[in-house]
Amino acid sequence: MRILLVEDDHKIVSFVKKGLQESGFAVDHAPDGEEGLHMALKESYDVMIIDLMLPKRDGLSLIETLRLQKVTTPIIILSAKRSVEERVIGLQKGSDDYMVKPFAFTELLARIRALLRRGTSNVNSYSLQVGELYLDRLTYTVKRGEADIELKPKEFDILEYMMKHSGQVVTRTMLMEHVWNFQFDPSTNVVDVHMCRLRDKIDKKFAHKMIHTIRGVGYVIKE
Repeated sequence: MRILLVEDDHKIVSFVKKGLQESGFAVDHAPDGEEGLHMALKESYDVMIIDLMLPKRDGLSLIETLRLQKVTTPIIILSAKRSVEERVIGLQKGSDDYMVKPFAFTELLARIRALLRRGTSNVNSYSLQVGELYLDRLTYTVKRGEADIELKPKEFDILEYMMKHSGQVVTRTMLMEHVWNFQFDPSTNVVDVHMCRLRDKIDKKFAHKMIHTIRGVGYVIKE
């Protein structure tokens, strides 16, 4: 699962990003409202965490613009503003939750998971299904038909990303950016190694193969 953090406080960014990554999330960071808007419109996220007091574009304006652009991704506001009126305004502008600084990371994590359980993200559900392949994004479980499939964290992340883009070719660059969170290094075979292991678990025991290699381009998952 991928989260966008729009925050200009370096200390908050450091501990939130570290905690989310340790909890199995991929995290993108935007230091100001304009960059946050660009990233939110360009990429697909499961949750966005947005500060209100941001350089270039404030958080309320950012949230309002996203909702006008029909971006339905759940949004949590982070703010030092504590009044009821300010919380109400944040919710009216389109946020789904509001947390006051300072805050406990465990509470932030709990609220993220609660939003994901609502099934209101831009992928419409906490579960994904392609043919007989089922993935639960909250319990980290995968089934093919009645068979349970045990995946390591990176294998799960690869499969989740591919299932979100079922029928579309996913390039190695896309997987590096969304699963490993860094730019593609043409000298590394880390994607191919993980994909080989994933393919063994998903397809090896079944006559019908779901993961296909598009030579020189990437991979695609089909029913």
